[in-house]
Amino acid sequence: MRQPRRRGFTLVEIMVVVFIIGLLIFIALPNFVQAREKSRRKACIGNLLRIEIAKQQWAMDHNREPDDTPQWSDIVGPSAYIKGNPATYPTTACPAGGVYTLNNVSTAPTCSLAETAGHKLW
Repeated sequence: MRQPRRRGFTLVEIMVVVFIIGLLIFIALPNFVQAREKSRRKACIGNLLRIEIAKQQWAMDHNREPDDTPQWSDIVGPSAYIKGNPATYPTTACPAGGVYTLNNVSTAPTCSLAETAGHKLW
């Protein structure tokens, strides 16, 4: 008399599938991390450019000298050059965790990660 055949996967088949999935994750993870860091760097540079443009507009509108330095509230606000709340607006902090410094009108804004992570405007 024949016994009914059991359906399901063997332990070896399951181990092969788990190994393949682990191998794919091992290959893809470094690329994901690198893409995330590149995205954060580009977002930071974009924020620095927006801050620089807002500083230049502020200086022209208020007849400021090249050595004058604006405050965050001068360029960020509901009715300022960059819309938003100056206390919580994302441009005051880099997406990668750095801090922006406005500098004077003749000097480009900087990120505290400029030297270590390449977050430089120019």
